[in-house]
Amino acid sequence: MTTPIAETVTIGTAAPDFSLPVGLGRHVTLSDLRGSIVVLVFYPGDWSPVCGDQWATMAPRRSEFDALGATLLGISVDGIFSHAAFADARGNGFDLLSDFEPKGAVARQYGVYRPEGFNRRALVVIDREGIVRWVQVIDRDGEPDRDPGADEILEAVREVASSW
Repeated sequence: MTTPIAETVTIGTAAPDFSLPVGLGRHVTLSDLRGSIVVLVFYPGDWSPVCGDQWATMAPRRSEFDALGATLLGISVDGIFSHAAFADARGNGFDLLSDFEPKGAVARQYGVYRPEGFNRRALVVIDREGIVRWVQVIDRDGEPDRDPGADEILEAVREVASSW
């Protein structure tokens, strides 16, 4: 298990609830997903180089996440129109939520908002009861940003699916 850094949400606590837009007139509310494992994929921005690679590695593995009962939600401070263009260009098939206004409010709740105005690359796995079970922050200060790859995320989801 990855140990969260001090400012992130704490493993074993209730995940902060939120409702964010995923398109015009459509929102996703975390508490509505109870009964499913939820993977929050915080990322800096739609068009940054590592972000495109990250979604490209997860999209072909969609059926594995589905088989585990996991819902993946991408969260960045980009607006819904940027998300729509990015999803269309990359064909990722996952919901991308806009934490645009107030900027970074959900990322701040989870402790992954950067003072430069965008999210850290971070992963949070939430169990079927809404409890945080796994946290990984990839771009810690002084460390290079990288694509965590689908294998790390799937391993965490499998552990949560079999344990809780």
